[in-house]
Amino acid sequence: MELSVLEHGKAGSSSAGGCSSGSCGSSNDQLSHLPEHIRAKVQNHPCYSEEAHHYFARMHVAVAPACNIQCHYCNRKYDCANESRPGVVSEVLTPEQAVKKVKAVAATIPQMTVLGIAGPGDPLANPQRTFETFRLLTEQAPDIKLCVSTNGLALPECVDELARHNIDHVTITINCVDPEIGAKIYPWIFWNHKRVRGAKAAEILISQQQKGLEMLVERGILVKVNSVMIPGVNDEHLKEVSRIVKEKGAFLHNVMPLIAEPEHGTFYGVMGQRSPDTEELQALQDACAGDMNMMRHCRQCRADAVGMLGEDRGDEFTLDKIENMNIDYEAAMVKRAAIHASIMEELEEKSAKRARLANAGSPAAPQGQPARKHRPVQMAVATKGSGLVNEHFGHAREFLIYEASSEGVRFIGHRKVDLFCIGSDTCGEKESALSGSIRALKGCEAVLCSKIGFEPWSDLEAAGIQPNGEHAMEPIEEAVMAVYQEMIAAGRLEGERALFQANA
Repeated sequence: MELSVLEHGKAGSSSAGGCSSGSCGSSNDQLSHLPEHIRAKVQNHPCYSEEAHHYFARMHVAVAPACNIQCHYCNRKYDCANESRPGVVSEVLTPEQAVKKVKAVAATIPQMTVLGIAGPGDPLANPQRTFETFRLLTEQAPDIKLCVSTNGLALPECVDELARHNIDHVTITINCVDPEIGAKIYPWIFWNHKRVRGAKAAEILISQQQKGLEMLVERGILVKVNSVMIPGVNDEHLKEVSRIVKEKGAFLHNVMPLIAEPEHGTFYGVMGQRSPDTEELQALQDACAGDMNMMRHCRQCRADAVGMLGEDRGDEFTLDKIENMNIDYEAAMVKRAAIHASIMEELEEKSAKRARLANAGSPAAPQGQPARKHRPVQMAVATKGSGLVNEHFGHAREFLIYEASSEGVRFIGHRKVDLFCIGSDTCGEKESALSGSIRALKGCEAVLCSKIGFEPWSDLEAAGIQPNGEHAMEPIEEAVMAVYQEMIAAGRLEGERALFQANA
């Protein structure tokens, strides 16, 4: 049975994006400057392409329990189903169990294209388990892309082995290039059979990370750099990190917010280190961007995440449930190939429409007058995936944030919220969830959704956020631009921020 792209994407919430630099109208432009062979590597990779994560799913297998460094923001937890953050898993797998799980997921979620090993420790601190998993997957599931995420300490010694397994994508977490700053993030590393502490430990780690990055780039392996933004520790320094990793050939930089709730039991959490707010994160991402690709759709996934970005279907694929599944992987591969081809065909059709968005920021100026520039506007979007405005306001677990301007539409990030309509049995719970959603949408002037009730509509308007359900089932970027043009035509961007026009 042939599925529409809408059905492909229903599995979970995801985002599409605008140009990372904010100067163009579509996420497709994020890849347009790349050589064809590189675009082919990332066009269906949900973690490397904002466009792809509308439609394609990923999964992580937790085969690497040991770690060779300690980070102040990390606390690896096992059998924890209620936390969604890196380092957390419900069960650690053997390579054989991991392969069985991958095949079950790929057969059940045919839009799954990528398998990554990201923990719960460091994959390259567990080389035998990691590379045996890759070897088995290459033999038994050759149509799945293989990825690895690492802190980089053991990376140089493993580059040849990574290349041998045809791994095209590696993520390195690089939080600093200054050992003194590193000493505030990493209390120790395990190096040459002993524990090394302080700035010396950070110096060794930084050297290994940079060497590994250079070696991967030399072999044509795409490198994404993750950095955790820690206010007062490395926030300003990450601009220098971004500059250096870009010079050395990193393809993508992902600046993520520190997760430091005390209940997670991390050093930073216990010591009261704060996380950045959304404005601080966006400002740093923009400062690091320039012409460097910035990843803004990261969900900081668990080490056993399954499904589309923004969702986790891992509880559907526990070992006991997989045992009862009858998997015909050869038949599944045929179905997967057909669905992937259908998705790519529709993406190509959508990309043909994007060119007009680049110049659609404002209505044409009267003849003889210069085109006017209107101030940018942030909008929130409720979506279930497929790049459409297709989620009820009260059913949204997160909102995607876009910025519309005279230059086009760009994706800013995502903000998680508590469900308003589902799971709230009392008026107090609903009021609390709605208040939380409104707080999460701070800075947005409109929220686009498929439907919305009277009560949240009134409260959003009172908070200065205009609800909009008139663009249901439309492509997100086109809907955002349409609302922006409606705001211009209605004069909503005139007068209230005249300084913008004066300084534009």
